[in-house]
Amino acid sequence: MPKVQVVNMQGSPVGEIELNERIFGVTPNIGVMHSVVVAQMANARVGTHSTLGRSEVRGGGRKPWRQKGTGRARAGTIRSPLWRGGGIVFGPKPRDYSKKVPKKVKRLALCSALSSKVNESNLIVVDDLKFDAPKTKDMVKFLEAIKVDRKALVVTEGSDKNVQLSARNIQGVKTASAESINVVDLLKHDVLVISKQAVIKAEEVYGNA
Repeated sequence: MPKVQVVNMQGSPVGEIELNERIFGVTPNIGVMHSVVVAQMANARVGTHSTLGRSEVRGGGRKPWRQKGTGRARAGTIRSPLWRGGGIVFGPKPRDYSKKVPKKVKRLALCSALSSKVNESNLIVVDDLKFDAPKTKDMVKFLEAIKVDRKALVVTEGSDKNVQLSARNIQGVKTASAESINVVDLLKHDVLVISKQAVIKAEEVYGNA
């Protein structure tokens, strides 16, 4: 089982934690992670884009001018795609972009992303991650203490309002609960900062999946 050092909020080591090998010790599968990232980003698309075709544009029921004798090109309607304000040819229409991914594939992708953080030494486990009040400067001080100066995903056991509000104005820092972590966020952020209780919670949630 992989072992990771546990630090306190001042950045001092306070012990070690053994991680579940089924979650944090698998061989990262890049292909599976790519498939899940593509599906997750596709599922985030609303798909409400729409344009009007020539049959949907208002007006244009009368022929603009007679067929012959004017010296101008033939025209049947002012709503032709060739005219300004006319219909759009093969324009986008509302559609569903969602992709279905099997549960086992999702789990493998998530475990691959978590394991890659361990392999790259980009996983920081904090003994007790709590703030008495929502203060951005306290979060900045904490990240400096644990030597995090890159994009970071801060994970707590559950929804912690003080942690969320303390981090929301810091560029490159995002918060999440142990049950809501996903592959896109893990890959987008360089460092994963997770509380000890969140590790236990993640192992409970994803270990039995």
